[in-house]
Amino acid sequence: MNKYSNLLLKVAAVFGLIGAVLGGHMAGSGSYAVRPIHAHILVVGWLTLFAWAVYYRVFQPKNRILACLHVYSAVIGAVGLTGGMALYNFRPGFLPAAVETVFYIAGGAILLLSFVFFCILTFTHGKNED
Repeated sequence: MNKYSNLLLKVAAVFGLIGAVLGGHMAGSGSYAVRPIHAHILVVGWLTLFAWAVYYRVFQPKNRILACLHVYSAVIGAVGLTGGMALYNFRPGFLPAAVETVFYIAGGAILLLSFVFFCILTFTHGKNED
């Protein structure tokens, strides 16, 4: 499970750096146009993934398949939600609006699924994990 912890920790660190850069940009420019993206990057990407990294460092879930589904859906969902949110807000000309919206919604749905997997993991751990 250390590989899951390490993966989540590294992805959380990247999200933390991006969130800090966005925060610094907002403070320096005086524009808070990216505030929702900044908040989601820090809460979902940095805080949540970091907390889950600690969980996998402390606990050894019995269901390895569920743990794998949780970790990869968490990473994909966090990137998808925040990336989709950025695309949706900035509306780059190279993508149709429908693609931006689908990316945003799919990322959020995958992230929600990762929360469901995590909830199941926490309520189904083995006796030696208490």
